[in-house]
Amino acid sequence: MKVAVVGAGPAGVRAVAQLVSAGLRPVWIDEARDGGGRIYQRPPAGFTRTPKALYGLEGGRAAALHATLDALKPQVDWRPETLVWNIQAGRLDTIRDGEVGEVLFDAAILCTGAMDRVIPFPGWTLPGVTAMGAAQIALKAQGCAIGRRVAFVGSGPLLWLVAYQYMKAGAGVAAVIDTTPWHGKLHALGGLRDGAATLAKGAWYVARLRAAGIFVREGATPLAIEGEGGVTGLRWRDAAGAEHRLACDAVAIGWGVRPESQLADLAGVPMRFDVPSHLWVPERDAAGRTAVPGIYLAGDGAGIGGADVAELAGARGALALLEDAGQPADAALARLIDRRLRAQARFRAALDRAFPFPARLAAAMPDETILCRCEAVRAGELRQAARADVATGAAPEVNRAKAFTRIGMGRCQGRICGAAAAEVLADALGCSVAQVGRLRGQAPVKPLPMPASAP
Repeated sequence: MKVAVVGAGPAGVRAVAQLVSAGLRPVWIDEARDGGGRIYQRPPAGFTRTPKALYGLEGGRAAALHATLDALKPQVDWRPETLVWNIQAGRLDTIRDGEVGEVLFDAAILCTGAMDRVIPFPGWTLPGVTAMGAAQIALKAQGCAIGRRVAFVGSGPLLWLVAYQYMKAGAGVAAVIDTTPWHGKLHALGGLRDGAATLAKGAWYVARLRAAGIFVREGATPLAIEGEGGVTGLRWRDAAGAEHRLACDAVAIGWGVRPESQLADLAGVPMRFDVPSHLWVPERDAAGRTAVPGIYLAGDGAGIGGADVAELAGARGALALLEDAGQPADAALARLIDRRLRAQARFRAALDRAFPFPARLAAAMPDETILCRCEAVRAGELRQAARADVATGAAPEVNRAKAFTRIGMGRCQGRICGAAAAEVLADALGCSVAQVGRLRGQAPVKPLPMPASAP
Protein backbone atom coordinates (compact mmCIF):
# COMPACT_ATOMS: atom_id res chain seq x y z
CA MET A 1 0.00 0.00 0.00
CA LYS A 2 1.43 3.36 -1.06
CA VAL A 3 0.83 6.06 1.56
CA ALA A 4 1.94 9.70 1.39
CA VAL A 5 1.98 12.19 4.25
CA VAL A 6 2.27 15.88 3.38
CA GLY A 7 3.63 17.99 6.21
CA ALA A 8 6.03 17.31 9.08
CA GLY A 9 4.58 19.48 11.82
CA PRO A 10 2.91 18.05 14.92
CA ALA A 11 0.13 16.37 12.90
CA GLY A 12 2.49 14.86 10.34
CA VAL A 13 4.90 13.51 12.95
CA ARG A 14 2.18 11.71 14.90
CA ALA A 15 0.53 10.39 11.74
CA VAL A 16 3.79 8.94 10.46
CA ALA A 17 4.57 7.42 13.86
CA GLN A 18 1.32 5.45 13.72
CA LEU A 19 1.89 4.34 10.14
CA VAL A 20 5.44 3.18 10.86
CA SER A 21 4.30 1.28 13.95
CA ALA A 22 1.85 -0.57 11.67
CA GLY A 23 4.72 -1.65 9.42
CA LEU A 24 4.23 0.89 6.60
CA ARG A 25 6.95 2.99 4.98
CA PRO A 26 5.18 6.15 3.82
CA VAL A 27 6.55 8.87 1.59
CA TRP A 28 6.89 11.87 3.92
CA ILE A 29 7.10 15.30 2.32
CA ASP A 30 7.75 18.70 3.85
CA GLU A 31 8.40 22.06 2.25
CA ALA A 32 10.90 23.13 4.92
CA ARG A 33 14.52 22.08 5.35
CA ASP A 34 13.50 20.08 8.41
CA GLY A 35 10.29 19.15 10.21
CA GLY A 36 8.62 20.63 13.26
CA GLY A 37 6.11 22.86 11.51
CA ARG A 38 5.77 26.55 12.23
CA ILE A 39 5.01 26.23 15.93
CA TYR A 40 8.09 24.06 16.54
CA GLN A 41 10.22 25.54 13.75
CA ARG A 42 13.71 24.10 13.92
CA PRO A 43 16.70 26.44 13.79
CA PRO A 44 19.51 25.90 11.27
CA ALA A 45 22.34 23.47 12.06
CA GLY A 46 24.83 24.92 14.52
CA PHE A 47 22.25 27.11 16.24
CA THR A 48 23.19 27.06 19.93
CA ARG A 49 20.08 28.33 21.73
CA THR A 50 18.39 25.67 23.85
CA PRO A 51 14.80 24.47 23.23
CA LYS A 52 13.75 26.31 26.40
CA ALA A 53 15.26 29.53 25.11
CA LEU A 54 13.71 29.05 21.67
CA TYR A 55 10.25 27.78 22.57
CA GLY A 56 9.75 28.91 26.18
CA LEU A 57 7.10 26.86 27.97
CA GLU A 58 6.83 24.66 24.86
CA GLY A 59 10.52 23.70 24.96
CA GLY A 60 9.93 20.19 26.28
CA ARG A 61 7.18 19.48 23.73
CA ALA A 62 9.33 20.78 20.90
CA ALA A 63 12.34 18.67 21.91
CA ALA A 64 10.19 15.53 22.19
CA LEU A 65 8.59 16.10 18.79
CA HIS A 66 11.98 16.71 17.16
CA ALA A 67 13.37 13.52 18.72
CA THR A 68 10.44 11.51 17.34
CA LEU A 69 10.88 13.14 13.95
CA ASP A 70 14.57 12.23 13.79
CA ALA A 71 13.89 8.65 14.86
CA LEU A 72 11.27 8.25 12.10
CA LYS A 73 13.34 9.58 9.20
CA PRO A 74 15.31 6.35 8.53
CA GLN A 75 12.06 4.39 8.52
CA VAL A 76 10.30 6.40 5.81
CA ASP A 77 10.96 7.91 2.38
CA TRP A 78 11.82 11.34 3.82
CA ARG A 79 11.67 14.24 1.35
CA PRO A 80 12.39 17.65 2.90
CA GLU A 81 12.60 20.92 0.94
CA THR A 82 9.94 19.53 -1.38
CA LEU A 83 6.85 21.48 -2.36
CA VAL A 84 3.63 19.64 -3.24
CA TRP A 85 2.18 22.07 -5.74
CA ASN A 86 -0.73 20.01 -7.05
CA ILE A 87 -2.76 16.91 -6.24
CA GLN A 88 -4.72 14.72 -8.63
CA ALA A 89 -6.36 11.32 -8.27
CA GLY A 90 -3.66 9.16 -6.71
CA ARG A 91 -0.82 11.56 -7.51
CA LEU A 92 1.07 14.41 -5.89
CA ASP A 93 3.00 16.80 -8.12
CA THR A 94 6.18 17.98 -6.44
CA ILE A 95 9.19 20.18 -6.99
CA ARG A 96 12.60 20.15 -5.31
CA ASP A 97 15.71 22.07 -6.33
CA GLY A 98 13.97 23.19 -9.51
CA GLU A 99 13.09 19.66 -10.63
CA VAL A 100 9.48 18.53 -10.81
CA GLY A 101 8.44 15.03 -9.87
CA GLU A 102 5.47 12.99 -8.79
CA VAL A 103 4.47 10.73 -5.93
CA LEU A 104 1.84 8.06 -6.55
CA PHE A 105 -0.34 7.05 -3.62
CA ASP A 106 -3.25 4.87 -2.62
CA ALA A 107 -3.96 7.03 0.42
CA ALA A 108 -2.67 10.40 1.58
CA ILE A 109 -2.83 12.31 4.85
CA LEU A 110 -2.66 16.06 4.27
CA CYS A 111 -1.15 17.85 7.27
CA THR A 112 -0.64 21.18 5.55
CA GLY A 113 -0.84 23.47 8.59
CA ALA A 114 -1.94 27.07 8.69
CA MET A 115 -0.84 30.57 7.83
CA ASP A 116 -1.50 33.99 9.31
CA ARG A 117 -4.84 35.69 8.85
CA VAL A 118 -4.26 39.39 8.35
CA ILE A 119 -6.49 42.42 7.91
CA PRO A 120 -4.98 45.05 5.60
CA PHE A 121 -5.00 48.62 6.85
CA PRO A 122 -3.14 51.73 5.63
CA GLY A 123 0.63 51.28 5.73
CA TRP A 124 0.64 47.50 6.01
CA THR A 125 2.75 47.17 2.84
CA LEU A 126 5.63 49.23 4.25
CA PRO A 127 9.02 47.55 4.77
CA GLY A 128 9.20 46.50 8.41
CA VAL A 129 5.63 45.17 8.57
CA THR A 130 5.29 41.38 8.79
CA ALA A 131 2.67 38.84 9.71
CA MET A 132 2.81 37.52 13.27
CA GLY A 133 4.07 34.12 12.14
CA ALA A 134 6.87 35.67 10.10
CA ALA A 135 8.02 37.64 13.13
CA GLN A 136 8.08 34.39 15.10
CA ILE A 137 9.99 32.50 12.39
CA ALA A 138 12.63 35.23 12.25
CA LEU A 139 13.20 34.78 15.96
CA LYS A 140 13.20 30.96 15.97
CA ALA A 141 14.94 30.15 12.71
CA GLN A 142 17.33 33.09 12.42
CA GLY A 143 17.74 34.40 15.95
CA CYS A 144 16.80 37.96 15.00
CA ALA A 145 13.96 40.40 15.58
CA ILE A 146 12.09 42.25 12.84
CA GLY A 147 12.99 45.60 14.42
CA ARG A 148 14.38 47.40 17.47
CA ARG A 149 10.97 48.62 18.68
CA VAL A 150 8.27 46.26 17.52
CA ALA A 151 4.53 46.88 17.88
CA PHE A 152 2.36 43.77 17.91
CA VAL A 153 -1.15 44.36 16.52
CA GLY A 154 -4.03 41.92 16.21
CA SER A 155 -5.85 39.45 18.37
CA GLY A 156 -5.78 35.86 19.54
CA PRO A 157 -3.33 33.69 21.49
CA LEU A 158 -0.55 34.02 18.90
CA LEU A 159 -0.41 37.79 19.46
CA TRP A 160 0.48 37.36 23.12
CA LEU A 161 2.77 34.38 22.55
CA VAL A 162 4.96 36.12 19.97
CA ALA A 163 5.12 39.34 21.98
CA TYR A 164 6.22 37.31 25.03
CA GLN A 165 8.83 35.44 22.98
CA TYR A 166 10.26 38.72 21.70
CA MET A 167 10.39 40.17 25.20
CA LYS A 168 12.04 37.02 26.57
CA ALA A 169 14.65 37.08 23.81
CA GLY A 170 15.59 40.64 24.74
CA ALA A 171 14.03 42.28 21.70
CA GLY A 172 12.34 45.66 22.04
CA VAL A 173 8.56 45.39 22.38
CA ALA A 174 6.99 48.80 21.83
CA ALA A 175 3.41 47.71 22.55
CA VAL A 176 0.78 45.01 22.31
CA ILE A 177 -2.35 46.42 20.66
CA ASP A 178 -5.18 43.90 20.97
CA THR A 179 -8.36 44.59 19.02
CA THR A 180 -10.45 42.33 21.28
CA PRO A 181 -12.01 44.05 24.30
CA TRP A 182 -11.29 42.61 27.71
CA HIS A 183 -14.95 42.01 28.59
CA GLY A 184 -15.38 39.73 25.56
CA LYS A 185 -12.60 37.46 26.79
CA LEU A 186 -14.04 37.51 30.29
CA HIS A 187 -17.43 36.28 29.07
CA ALA A 188 -15.80 33.26 27.39
CA LEU A 189 -13.67 32.36 30.39
CA GLY A 190 -15.95 29.60 31.67
CA GLY A 191 -15.79 27.68 28.40
CA LEU A 192 -11.99 27.64 28.43
CA ARG A 193 -11.79 25.11 31.28
CA ASP A 194 -11.37 22.22 28.79
CA GLY A 195 -7.97 23.66 27.92
CA ALA A 196 -6.83 24.60 31.41
CA ALA A 197 -3.13 24.06 30.68
CA THR A 198 -3.25 26.18 27.54
CA LEU A 199 -5.26 28.84 29.34
CA ALA A 200 -2.69 28.93 32.14
CA LYS A 201 0.15 29.39 29.66
CA GLY A 202 -1.70 32.22 27.95
CA ALA A 203 -2.35 33.93 31.27
CA TRP A 204 1.35 33.57 32.08
CA TYR A 205 2.37 35.30 28.84
CA VAL A 206 0.01 38.20 29.47
CA ALA A 207 1.08 38.54 33.11
CA ARG A 208 4.80 38.52 32.25
CA LEU A 209 4.33 41.18 29.57
CA ARG A 210 2.42 43.43 31.94
CA ALA A 211 4.91 42.82 34.77
CA ALA A 212 7.74 43.87 32.45
CA GLY A 213 6.03 47.20 31.88
CA ILE A 214 5.15 46.52 28.24
CA PHE A 215 2.53 48.96 26.94
CA VAL A 216 -0.70 46.95 26.46
CA ARG A 217 -4.08 48.10 25.20
CA GLU A 218 -7.19 45.99 24.57
CA GLY A 219 -10.29 46.85 22.58
CA ALA A 220 -8.16 49.08 20.35
CA THR A 221 -8.43 49.78 16.62
CA PRO A 222 -5.36 50.17 14.38
CA LEU A 223 -5.74 53.13 12.02
CA ALA A 224 -2.50 53.33 10.04
CA ILE A 225 1.17 52.39 10.02
CA GLU A 226 3.20 55.49 9.28
CA GLY A 227 6.48 55.99 7.46
CA GLU A 228 8.18 56.69 4.15
CA GLY A 229 10.23 53.73 2.96
CA GLY A 230 10.02 52.20 6.43
CA VAL A 231 7.98 52.16 9.62
CA THR A 232 8.19 55.16 11.94
CA GLY A 233 4.99 54.81 13.96
CA LEU A 234 1.53 53.37 14.47
CA ARG A 235 -1.71 55.34 14.76
CA TRP A 236 -4.47 53.69 16.72
CA ARG A 237 -7.73 54.44 18.53
CA ASP A 238 -8.45 53.30 22.06
CA ALA A 239 -11.70 51.80 23.33
CA ALA A 240 -12.93 55.26 24.38
CA GLY A 241 -12.45 56.66 20.86
CA ALA A 242 -9.30 58.74 21.47
CA GLU A 243 -6.56 58.56 18.82
CA HIS A 244 -2.89 57.97 19.67
CA ARG A 245 0.46 57.60 17.95
CA LEU A 246 3.08 55.08 18.98
CA ALA A 247 6.72 55.34 17.89
CA CYS A 248 8.08 52.04 16.49
CA ASP A 249 10.26 50.80 13.64
CA ALA A 250 8.47 47.49 12.90
CA VAL A 251 4.96 46.09 13.21
CA ALA A 252 3.78 42.47 13.39
CA ILE A 253 0.11 41.97 12.53
CA GLY A 254 -2.19 38.97 12.80
CA TRP A 255 -5.71 37.95 13.71
CA GLY A 256 -5.13 34.26 14.32
CA VAL A 257 -4.42 31.78 11.55
CA ARG A 258 -6.33 30.15 8.71
CA PRO A 259 -6.04 26.63 7.23
CA GLU A 260 -3.71 26.01 4.33
CA SER A 261 -6.43 24.03 2.58
CA GLN A 262 -5.48 24.49 -1.09
CA LEU A 263 -4.43 20.86 -1.60
CA ALA A 264 -7.63 19.58 0.00
CA ASP A 265 -9.56 21.91 -2.32
CA LEU A 266 -7.71 20.63 -5.40
CA ALA A 267 -8.30 17.05 -4.27
CA GLY A 268 -12.03 17.72 -4.45
CA VAL A 269 -12.78 17.86 -0.74
CA PRO A 270 -15.97 19.91 -0.16
CA MET A 271 -15.53 23.15 1.78
CA ARG A 272 -17.88 24.78 4.27
CA PHE A 273 -18.02 28.14 6.00
CA ASP A 274 -17.50 27.73 9.75
CA VAL A 275 -19.39 30.58 11.41
CA PRO A 276 -17.68 30.53 14.86
CA SER A 277 -14.17 30.79 13.42
CA HIS A 278 -15.29 32.85 10.40
CA LEU A 279 -13.25 30.55 8.15
CA TRP A 280 -13.73 28.27 5.16
CA VAL A 281 -12.64 24.77 6.20
CA PRO A 282 -12.57 21.43 4.38
CA GLU A 283 -15.26 18.95 5.41
CA ARG A 284 -14.09 15.82 7.21
CA ASP A 285 -15.32 13.58 10.00
CA ALA A 286 -13.90 13.51 13.53
CA ALA A 287 -11.28 10.96 12.48
CA GLY A 288 -10.05 12.99 9.49
CA ARG A 289 -11.84 11.09 6.71
CA THR A 290 -13.12 13.13 3.77
CA ALA A 291 -15.70 12.50 1.07
CA VAL A 292 -12.83 11.78 -1.33
CA PRO A 293 -11.70 8.15 -0.97
CA GLY A 294 -8.09 7.88 0.17
CA ILE A 295 -7.79 11.51 1.31
CA TYR A 296 -7.44 12.20 5.04
CA LEU A 297 -6.90 15.54 6.79
CA ALA A 298 -5.22 16.36 10.09
CA GLY A 299 -3.96 19.40 11.95
CA ASP A 300 -4.61 23.06 11.29
CA GLY A 301 -4.96 22.46 7.55
CA ALA A 302 -8.29 20.81 8.36
CA GLY A 303 -9.46 23.43 10.87
CA ILE A 304 -7.64 25.53 13.43
CA GLY A 305 -6.99 23.75 16.71
CA GLY A 306 -3.36 24.36 17.65
CA ALA A 307 -0.42 22.05 18.24
CA ASP A 308 -2.08 19.82 20.85
CA VAL A 309 -5.05 19.10 18.58
CA ALA A 310 -2.74 18.61 15.61
CA GLU A 311 -0.82 15.84 17.36
CA LEU A 312 -4.02 14.07 18.33
CA ALA A 313 -5.59 14.51 14.89
CA GLY A 314 -2.47 13.27 13.11
CA ALA A 315 -2.49 10.02 15.06
CA ARG A 316 -6.27 9.69 14.61
CA GLY A 317 -6.09 10.21 10.85
CA ALA A 318 -3.47 7.48 10.54
CA LEU A 319 -5.59 5.08 12.59
CA ALA A 320 -8.59 5.83 10.33
CA LEU A 321 -6.47 5.16 7.25
CA LEU A 322 -5.25 1.83 8.67
CA GLU A 323 -8.78 0.80 9.63
CA ASP A 324 -10.15 1.65 6.17
CA ALA A 325 -7.34 -0.32 4.53
CA GLY A 326 -8.08 -3.40 6.61
CA GLN A 327 -4.83 -3.03 8.56
CA PRO A 328 -4.56 -3.57 12.33
CA ALA A 329 -5.47 -0.36 14.18
CA ASP A 330 -5.53 0.34 17.90
CA ALA A 331 -9.25 0.81 18.59
CA ALA A 332 -8.71 1.71 22.25
CA LEU A 333 -6.26 4.45 21.29
CA ALA A 334 -8.73 5.75 18.71
CA ARG A 335 -11.47 6.02 21.36
CA LEU A 336 -9.11 7.81 23.76
CA ILE A 337 -8.09 10.30 21.07
CA ASP A 338 -11.74 10.88 20.15
CA ARG A 339 -12.54 11.85 23.75
CA ARG A 340 -9.61 14.24 23.90
CA LEU A 341 -10.50 15.79 20.56
CA ARG A 342 -14.07 16.43 21.73
CA ALA A 343 -12.76 18.24 24.81
CA GLN A 344 -10.36 20.26 22.66
CA ALA A 345 -13.22 21.17 20.31
CA ARG A 346 -15.12 22.69 23.24
CA PHE A 347 -12.01 24.66 24.18
CA ARG A 348 -11.55 25.86 20.61
CA ALA A 349 -15.17 27.03 20.46
CA ALA A 350 -14.59 29.04 23.63
CA LEU A 351 -11.43 30.56 22.12
CA ASP A 352 -13.41 31.63 19.06
CA ARG A 353 -15.87 33.36 21.38
CA ALA A 354 -13.05 34.98 23.37
CA PHE A 355 -11.19 36.21 20.27
CA PRO A 356 -13.82 36.67 17.53
CA PHE A 357 -12.58 37.69 14.11
CA PRO A 358 -13.16 41.47 13.78
CA ALA A 359 -15.02 41.30 10.48
CA ARG A 360 -16.08 44.93 10.73
CA LEU A 361 -12.46 46.05 10.85
CA ALA A 362 -11.90 44.36 7.49
CA ALA A 363 -15.18 45.53 5.96
CA ALA A 364 -14.58 49.15 6.97
CA MET A 365 -11.04 49.54 5.65
CA PRO A 366 -10.57 52.88 3.84
CA ASP A 367 -10.96 52.92 0.05
CA GLU A 368 -7.31 53.87 -0.45
CA THR A 369 -6.02 50.82 1.42
CA ILE A 370 -4.09 48.38 -0.74
CA LEU A 371 -6.10 45.20 -0.28
CA CYS A 372 -4.29 42.89 -2.72
CA ARG A 373 -0.62 43.76 -2.52
CA CYS A 374 0.41 41.39 -5.35
CA GLU A 375 -1.79 43.19 -7.89
CA ALA A 376 -1.95 46.57 -6.09
CA VAL A 377 -5.76 46.47 -5.93
CA ARG A 378 -7.26 48.93 -3.46
CA ALA A 379 -10.36 48.38 -1.36
CA GLY A 380 -12.17 51.15 -3.22
CA GLU A 381 -11.64 49.41 -6.56
CA LEU A 382 -13.28 46.26 -5.22
CA ARG A 383 -16.22 48.27 -3.89
CA GLN A 384 -16.59 49.99 -7.25
CA ALA A 385 -16.66 46.61 -9.03
CA ALA A 386 -19.26 45.40 -6.54
CA ARG A 387 -21.51 48.39 -7.24
CA ALA A 388 -21.19 47.77 -10.98
CA ASP A 389 -22.22 44.15 -10.46
CA VAL A 390 -25.24 45.19 -8.44
CA ALA A 391 -26.31 47.44 -11.32
CA THR A 392 -26.26 44.46 -13.72
CA GLY A 393 -28.10 42.16 -11.34
CA ALA A 394 -25.19 39.70 -11.16
CA ALA A 395 -24.96 37.28 -8.25
CA PRO A 396 -22.51 38.26 -5.50
CA GLU A 397 -19.43 36.08 -5.82
CA VAL A 398 -15.79 36.70 -4.96
CA ASN A 399 -14.42 34.82 -8.00
CA ARG A 400 -16.43 37.13 -10.27
CA ALA A 401 -14.87 40.08 -8.47
CA LYS A 402 -11.48 38.47 -9.05
CA ALA A 403 -12.12 38.39 -12.79
CA PHE A 404 -12.97 42.09 -12.87
CA THR A 405 -10.33 43.44 -10.48
CA ARG A 406 -7.49 40.84 -10.57
CA ILE A 407 -7.71 40.56 -6.79
CA GLY A 408 -6.13 37.28 -5.71
CA MET A 409 -4.38 36.71 -9.05
CA GLY A 410 -0.88 37.40 -7.75
CA ARG A 411 1.81 35.24 -6.21
CA CYS A 412 -0.16 34.46 -3.07
CA GLN A 413 -3.30 33.51 -5.06
CA GLY A 414 -5.47 35.21 -2.48
CA ARG A 415 -4.03 33.36 0.50
CA ILE A 416 -3.30 36.75 2.12
CA CYS A 417 -6.00 39.00 0.71
CA GLY A 418 -8.83 36.57 -0.08
CA ALA A 419 -10.56 36.51 3.32
CA ALA A 420 -10.40 40.29 3.76
CA ALA A 421 -11.60 40.81 0.18
CA ALA A 422 -14.63 38.65 0.89
CA GLU A 423 -15.45 40.84 3.90
CA VAL A 424 -15.19 44.04 1.85
CA LEU A 425 -17.28 42.55 -0.95
CA ALA A 426 -19.97 41.19 1.37
CA ASP A 427 -20.28 44.55 3.10
CA ALA A 428 -20.51 46.40 -0.21
CA LEU A 429 -23.19 44.01 -1.49
CA GLY A 430 -25.11 43.87 1.77
CA CYS A 431 -24.91 40.09 2.12
CA SER A 432 -23.10 37.58 4.32
CA VAL A 433 -19.47 36.64 3.73
CA ALA A 434 -20.58 33.03 3.30
CA GLN A 435 -22.75 34.14 0.35
CA VAL A 436 -19.88 35.72 -1.56
CA GLY A 437 -17.92 32.49 -1.25
CA ARG A 438 -14.19 31.95 -1.38
CA LEU A 439 -11.46 32.14 -3.98
CA ARG A 440 -11.21 28.70 -5.58
CA GLY A 441 -7.93 26.82 -5.31
CA GLN A 442 -5.67 26.75 -8.34
CA ALA A 443 -2.54 24.82 -9.19
CA PRO A 444 0.26 25.53 -8.54
CA VAL A 445 -0.68 26.27 -4.94
CA LYS A 446 2.52 28.29 -4.59
CA PRO A 447 4.74 29.96 -7.21
CA LEU A 448 7.07 27.71 -9.22
CA PRO A 449 10.34 28.81 -10.86
CA MET A 450 10.05 29.35 -14.61
CA PRO A 451 12.93 26.99 -15.51
CA ALA A 452 11.49 24.06 -13.49
CA SER A 453 12.22 20.85 -15.35
CA ALA A 454 11.29 17.18 -15.18
CA PRO A 455 14.00 14.91 -13.68
